[in-house]
Amino acid sequence: MEPRVDRIGESEDSIGETPVWRAPEGALYWIDCDGPPRLRKWEQASGRITEWPMPERIGGFVFRRDGGALVTLASGLFTFDFESGALSPLVASPLPDAVSLHECACDRAGRFWVGSIDHRVGPGNPHPGGAKLFRLDGGDLVPVIEGISCANGLAFSPGGDALYLSDSTTMRCDRYPLDPRTGAIGARETFFELGEGDGFVDGAAVDAQGGYWASLVYAGKLRRYLPDGTPDLEVRLPFANPTKPAFGGANMRTIFVTTIRHGLDGKQHSPLDGGLFRFAGDHAGLPDPDFAG
Repeated sequence: MEPRVDRIGESEDSIGETPVWRAPEGALYWIDCDGPPRLRKWEQASGRITEWPMPERIGGFVFRRDGGALVTLASGLFTFDFESGALSPLVASPLPDAVSLHECACDRAGRFWVGSIDHRVGPGNPHPGGAKLFRLDGGDLVPVIEGISCANGLAFSPGGDALYLSDSTTMRCDRYPLDPRTGAIGARETFFELGEGDGFVDGAAVDAQGGYWASLVYAGKLRRYLPDGTPDLEVRLPFANPTKPAFGGANMRTIFVTTIRHGLDGKQHSPLDGGLFRFAGDHAGLPDPDFAG
């Protein structure tokens, strides 16, 4: 499948991530992790883009039910007020300097989960294993999955009974049974494995039918997997490095995609990398749950 893909505005991101559609506003929010670090908003009706600078690398964010957002910065979790731009510390990062908080999401019950990335990963050290997946319990970040190197692809099934996670260094995406009531997870199951030329899983989104949409960075495509891990649909994109899809628009059938242009030396890339894009899809998505805390 090769849909018509439209670029949104002319802005570029170093590492675009975490697109989130807000239906009441008719707006898409997303982040640029470090080029410079900022949280951004695009208003569909006017085309206006608003930016909120961050004082350090931002790994992700979620909206809060009581207003504002919860953002993951290099030094920890912070609440963020959009009107004032004020950040308030919530939980300090429990990680060493070489490892930082990364992609985050809320499950269907509104619990907050955040992965991390071990920046020592590289050609000479492909699996340093210092990263973890955390769940926020009260005021503590509780490690739930350990021994990973780059947590990506974090998503939850529509019924809230499965957690998906990829360690990008393994060329594999895993599925964990999830207790919707307690947040406890079961034993790891291999959800799917990638082949040669597939790049690796970065961000992901789940549609209303339970399809898992993986962004395959360096491969220039999105791939939809059925709940049993069977590949179902592949979308070829006019850029090489999609980082995360998100469903939005009036009927939740528009797919937005962020991209990366930072650190691409020696890797497959295209002139469009770094842009924000959208295309019309055939599958309806689900709203991203807000943080209940």
